[in-house]
Amino acid sequence: MNESKLRYTRPALDWSQGLPIGNGRLGAVVYGGIESETWSITEVTYWSGQSESITSHSNGKADLGQMREYFFAGDYERGDALAKRALQPKKQNFGTNLPMCDITLQFGHQGEDLVRELDLDQAGINTSYMSGRNKITREVFASHADHMIASRIRGEEAGGISFALRIVGRTEEFEAWTEDDSAIAFKGRATETVHSSGECGVFCQGMVKVLVHGGEVYASDGRIVVKDADEAWIYFAANTDYGSGDEEWGLLCAEQLEQAIAIGYADLKERHVDDYQKLYGRVSIELGASSHAELPTDERIRLMASGRADDPQLYALFFQYGRYLMIAGSRADSPLPLNLQGIWNDGEANRMQWSCDYHLDINTQMNYFPAEISNLAECHTPLMNYIERLSAAGKSSAQDFYGCEGWVAHVFSNAWGFTAPGWETSWGLNVTGGLWLATHLREHYEFNLNRDFLNKQAYPVMKEAAAFYLDYMVIHPANGWLVSGPSNSPENSFYTDQHKAREHQLSMGATLDQVLVRDLFSFCLESAELLGVDLELQERLRQALPLLPPLLIGKKGQLQEWLEDYEEAQPDHRHLSHLFCLYPGNQVTVTGTPELSRAARTTLENRMTRAELEDVEFTVAAFAASFARLQDGDNALKHLSHLIGQLCFDNLLTYSKPGIAGAERKIFVIDGNFGGAAAVAEMLLQSQAGEITLLPALPHAWQTGKITGLRAKGNAEVDMAWENGELAEATIKAFSPRRTFLRYRDQMVPLDLEPGCVYSINAQLQATKRA
Repeated sequence: MNESKLRYTRPALDWSQGLPIGNGRLGAVVYGGIESETWSITEVTYWSGQSESITSHSNGKADLGQMREYFFAGDYERGDALAKRALQPKKQNFGTNLPMCDITLQFGHQGEDLVRELDLDQAGINTSYMSGRNKITREVFASHADHMIASRIRGEEAGGISFALRIVGRTEEFEAWTEDDSAIAFKGRATETVHSSGECGVFCQGMVKVLVHGGEVYASDGRIVVKDADEAWIYFAANTDYGSGDEEWGLLCAEQLEQAIAIGYADLKERHVDDYQKLYGRVSIELGASSHAELPTDERIRLMASGRADDPQLYALFFQYGRYLMIAGSRADSPLPLNLQGIWNDGEANRMQWSCDYHLDINTQMNYFPAEISNLAECHTPLMNYIERLSAAGKSSAQDFYGCEGWVAHVFSNAWGFTAPGWETSWGLNVTGGLWLATHLREHYEFNLNRDFLNKQAYPVMKEAAAFYLDYMVIHPANGWLVSGPSNSPENSFYTDQHKAREHQLSMGATLDQVLVRDLFSFCLESAELLGVDLELQERLRQALPLLPPLLIGKKGQLQEWLEDYEEAQPDHRHLSHLFCLYPGNQVTVTGTPELSRAARTTLENRMTRAELEDVEFTVAAFAASFARLQDGDNALKHLSHLIGQLCFDNLLTYSKPGIAGAERKIFVIDGNFGGAAAVAEMLLQSQAGEITLLPALPHAWQTGKITGLRAKGNAEVDMAWENGELAEATIKAFSPRRTFLRYRDQMVPLDLEPGCVYSINAQLQATKRA
C-alpha cells in the first residue's frame, strides 16, 4: 500500500516530475531514472538583490489629503494620477531567490523494474531497479539535525556501483573545482538581471564529498568518479553569507561534512528520521480505502483529473504531503520563511516579473495556513520572526510615504525586508499587505495561548501596526465611517459608471482593509487588557472600533469587495481577498452571521461559475477552504479534486497555469499544496468564535475515517473517528484552561477544559473527563 508514499515506476524526465527533500534551509528536487540522476539544489537565503533605501516622492499627509478629496468626490482618475506620482517608487535591486546548483550523477549501467518513492514517514527518496542480476538501491535525504544532504548507493552484488558526479552552477557567478580525489568544492553568487542589477546578491560556498566501500574513487576532468564499488556515500553541505557579520560562515561546510562523516551514514540517517518524526508523527489520517492506492502516484492524479477516481487515500496523501513540505521547508531555526516556491525553485518565476519572493496578498499567508491546525506550530516560527523584522523595516515606509506612526508593508517583500509600495499602484498599493501577514501572530497565539509570546512578540508588533492605521485612516465624509485609503482590493479592479468606460483599482475603504483592521484593533484591545498595559491606546481602540464600516451585501446578493457596490471589471479574477472574513478569518460564520454567510456563498458561486475564471492553484485552494467554512463538504471536495487532478505536477506539487499573471508556462507555486492541506483539516475540524466544531464539512465520499493530532484554538488537541458519515467518537486533550462550546451538526454543548485532562466525547457530545 502507498498510504504514506509518493511512488512512480517511470523515470522523472525533468524537475516537475522530481521529488523534493529539505531541511528547512537546504532543499533539493531529485529527478532522473536508472542511467542518471540530478539533484537541483536550492537554499532559502540564496537571494539576488540587496538591502537599500527606497526613495519616496510623497509629501505625506498633505498628498494623502488631496488624494482622498478626489476619491471621496468620485474623481478616481485624478486620485489615481496623484497616487502614481507620490506612492509609486521605481523598481531597484529587489532581487529574487535563485537555484544554487545541480549535482548530476551518471551511472555506468542500464536496468529495468524502476521504482522511485518519496517516503513521507522517513522523509527520504528511495530509488531501486535491477541491473542484470544486481538490485541497485539509491536513497537520499536532507538532514535538519546535521545540516546537510546525504545519500547512499549500493547493490546486492559486490563491485556493482560505478558513477561520475559533477556540480553545475545555476547562476552566472559560480566556480567549482576538485578539492581532492573524493571532493568537489564550489563558490558562487546569486546574481541576475531581471529583478536586480546583476551586481548584487548573496555569496555561497559548498562541498560534496564521496566515500566508498570497495572499488575506487578519483577525480577526473572536474568530476568525482566511482568505479566498481560495493557501496558509496555522498555528503553535501552548502552555506551563504546572508546575515553573517564575519567570514566564519565560509568554514561551516568543512565542519559539517567532517562531523557527518564522523557520525557515519547509518547514525546520520537515524538522527534525521528521529528529528523529523517528532513533528510529522503527531498527526495520522485515514479517509477510507480504494484499490487505486496500489497505483503509481502519477496514474492516480490522472484518474482524478478524468473524474474516474474513487481514491480517498490520495486526499490523505496530499494532506500529509503538505505537512511533509512544511517540515522540509520551514523549521524553527530557518533563517527565512517559505517563499513563493517554499525552499525549492524550478527557476521559472525568476525569469519573469513575478520574482520568487514573498507575495503578501495571500501567497505567503497561505503557505502557513495549515501550520497550527496540523500540529506544526514550530514550523510557523520563521514567519513570526520575519514579521517582526518586517515591522521594524516598515517604520521608515510608514513615515516616508504616509507621514504616519507605526509600520506598514505592501504587496510583497524580499529577503531584505522590502516594505515600500510596489512600482505600479494598480497592484502595489495594497496598504494592508503587511497587516495581513501579521495576522499569523494572532493565529499562533490563539492556538497556543503562550502569554510570553504574546507579550514579547505578537502584541508589540501588532501594537505598532495599530498605531499606523489609527494615524492613517480617515472619517468618510458621507457616512462617518473610519476608512483606509487610497488602497486596492489586491490586484482586482472595478467600474464606477454604467458605461464601463475605464477600470479603476484604487478607492477608499476596500473590504479587505476594514476586515483586517477590525481584527487588528480587537486583538490589540484584548491583548492590552490581558497584559494590563497601554491604557491610552485601549481607549483609542474602543473609540475606533464602532466607527469601522460593517460588511455589506451588494445588489447581486454578493459580499461587497469595496465600500461602494462597484461593478467588477474582472468578475473572473483569481483573487477573492475580501473573503478573508470567512476564511481564514471568522467575522463571517454559518451560525453567527447567516446572512453574510449566504452573501459569501453567492460571491464564491458567482466567481466559480465564470467560464473564464482564472484557474490558479491558490484560488482553488481558497475555494475549498471557504466552502469548508460554509460547512459544504461536497463543494470543498470538488475543488480539492480539481486542485490535485488539474493543478498538480506528477510530483503533486501545485502550479500556476500559463497565462496567469503573465506566466509563460506552468510555474511551480507551493501555496496550493499548503492551502489544500489546510482545507482538508478545515473539513474535519474548525475552532473559531469560541467553538470547536467536529466534522463540520465531511463530504459524502469520506464515509468512514479517522484523524488524530489536529490542533484547536485554545491550546487543545483533537482526535476523531467516524463511521457511515456519522461521528463515532472524539478525544480532546487540553493543555490550557478554557471554556469552549463543542459543536457537531445541530448539537452544541459547553465544555470546561482543564489543563492536563483528556475528554472522551461520544456521538451525542457527552464528555467523560479523565486525568
